[in-house]
Amino acid sequence: MAQGSSQRRHRVALVVGPGSNPLEMAIGMELFGIARPDLDVDWYDLVVCSAGENLEVREGLFTMRCPGTLDDVATADTVIAPNRPDPEQGFGDQTLHALRAAAANGARMVSFCTGAFTLAEAGVLDGHTVTTHWRWADRFRRRFPAVDLRPNVLFVDDGQVLTAAGSAAAMDLCLHIIRSDHGAAVASAVSRRLVFPAHREGGQQQFIERPVPRPDEATLAGVLDWASTHLGCPLTVAQLAGRAAMSPSTFHRRFLAETGTTPLRWLHHERIDHARSLLETTGLDVAEVARAAGFGTAANLRQHFRRHTGLTPTAYRAAHAVG
Repeated sequence: MAQGSSQRRHRVALVVGPGSNPLEMAIGMELFGIARPDLDVDWYDLVVCSAGENLEVREGLFTMRCPGTLDDVATADTVIAPNRPDPEQGFGDQTLHALRAAAANGARMVSFCTGAFTLAEAGVLDGHTVTTHWRWADRFRRRFPAVDLRPNVLFVDDGQVLTAAGSAAAMDLCLHIIRSDHGAAVASAVSRRLVFPAHREGGQQQFIERPVPRPDEATLAGVLDWASTHLGCPLTVAQLAGRAAMSPSTFHRRFLAETGTTPLRWLHHERIDHARSLLETTGLDVAEVARAAGFGTAANLRQHFRRHTGLTPTAYRAAHAVG
């Protein structure tokens, strides 16, 4: 990934085009463009770019003028590609050339929803694993067979290329990026400000069978809250099911329906995030962090932590420790 020099903050170029979805544009602006002095970290420097002076946003809701141009894309560290309501209606050669040049320069390339079509047209997704909105998955596969599409997940982080499935998943991906850049404590602070869940793992399903329970039906929220405060204990699915007064098989089905993931995957990611937080905010040694997060031994924590974050616990602490 291209890195900003010590003289400037990490530059994010949000590229928009005719018909771009205003919600996804706003998510990029909110997450990367709003100053957050209370977090005491060097925040992002966002520039909104387009190929033309005046832009009509989706369905003529409003017209906007972007302060940046495609020239700003070449100097960006992270580039968010433009989306469009009709994936068959692409953008001009100028926009595609700017995206190709940014990728060649090592920029982190990001797309929300149909923005994956834009990156694919620019030729920067070949050989990468990506996602896009489930509605357009078959069309994407037919047009771009050299791209490894995962059509059922919220977002995919494939190194230089990061893709989100849709508008809500764009928020998840942005928080994932903030977590990678600044650590779990900062990402959690931003998510609290937004009143949004701090972490939905990228591998969750795009479509959750029954996300809102009936008024007369209890949810699993109480069990999840309890488990989150007992991560250092040896938790099992049977134990969680018992607290929910369900059989393990019923609990598993309900858990998948409400959260889009399995109990064990949810528990694993909760433990990883708890370990991140402890490494950032406490002086506990790695063995103590492992026990507190429910991994048992330092070796077990190192194995899972590195697989999940790409860093050892010690390296993660060096990069993200608060104070």
